[in-house]
Amino acid sequence: MTTQTATPTSLPPLPPLRIGEYTVPVPIIQGGMGVRVSAHRLASAVANEGGVGVIAAVALSLASRYYEKGRDYYRANVKALIEELQTAREISPNGIIGVNCMVAIRDFEAMVRTSVEHGAQMIISGAGLPLRLPEFATANPNTALIPIISSLRAARLLAKRWYKLYKRLPDAMIFEDPNRAGGHLGVKDASQLFAREYDTDVVVPELAEWSHTEYNDEIPIITAGGIWDRQDIDHAFALGAKGVQMASRFICTFECDAHDQFKRAFIDAKAGDVVIVDSPAGLPGRALRTPFTKTLLRGGEVADQCIATCLEACRCREEKETFCIALALHRAQQGDLENGLVFTGSNATRHTGLVHVRDIFQEILYGIPVQPVPIPG
Repeated sequence: MTTQTATPTSLPPLPPLRIGEYTVPVPIIQGGMGVRVSAHRLASAVANEGGVGVIAAVALSLASRYYEKGRDYYRANVKALIEELQTAREISPNGIIGVNCMVAIRDFEAMVRTSVEHGAQMIISGAGLPLRLPEFATANPNTALIPIISSLRAARLLAKRWYKLYKRLPDAMIFEDPNRAGGHLGVKDASQLFAREYDTDVVVPELAEWSHTEYNDEIPIITAGGIWDRQDIDHAFALGAKGVQMASRFICTFECDAHDQFKRAFIDAKAGDVVIVDSPAGLPGRALRTPFTKTLLRGGEVADQCIATCLEACRCREEKETFCIALALHRAQQGDLENGLVFTGSNATRHTGLVHVRDIFQEILYGIPVQPVPIPG
């Protein structure tokens, strides 16, 4: 066990984060990680500590009791999402539970509507601009809608369009730094990565000034990508952010929904083991070096047939090239690193063992050192 008794230190308290109708006691949103890396166990654990716990909606059915191979993928996704939301709420009756719904998936509308109708308090949406998100979330006007954006230009476009069409503004916006974030990145191709124009230190102050000047801070800016510890959070707040999103930091927790072999890959990772891959979705992605990515990067055969037509645009389905990303992510989550893709942020190699979600919050809030333990076996 790693949980320790909190004793207040000289660290100043973090301010709560107001998003729409909700006050988040600790201004941390746990990033959505698919497939099933962040499901009900991780989301409820984060929510119980005062942050926002987030279930990733993409391809939830693949490890569920509802999916029969080759049949009912979309219907099974809905059933699996309902079950995840219900279970998370049972474990965290008073916490804030959200769902990450990717614009790029074909059942985006169904996942949003299902989330709203079954108690998700927040919808976080990226991998494309969620231009119609308010239209799909009308069942509960109190559900906070939070788009992920990568530039001030995108923020302006989205806010103006939502207000024009729906008389609604985003309840918050998450800026995801493509130079540090994990998974699908908000640039068209890898050649645009590491350009300063996408850097947190440049974009967050621009967004904060825009929100303050044009919307009187009604759209709080949350920053994501490379957030690991209290120092990173304090820096984000100094730039004008009102909160942070953290994903990779929560992977090597006892509560993370992924297989122990998935977590072990992070603990064993060394410098140079974070790579950029081309996703079948047509976007670059940041991933951990595994046997699968080694084969992929040297041009070896990793092709799989499309199993579910899950993406709006997919080279695997349309061009019979590359690999089925849903299947590759699912395999990794299940512990098959030979044939699985492991998405990660830039901090992947900082993991040294397993901790509890509570330990991470205790460290951030009170400065109590985390003491990771080895994975059993």
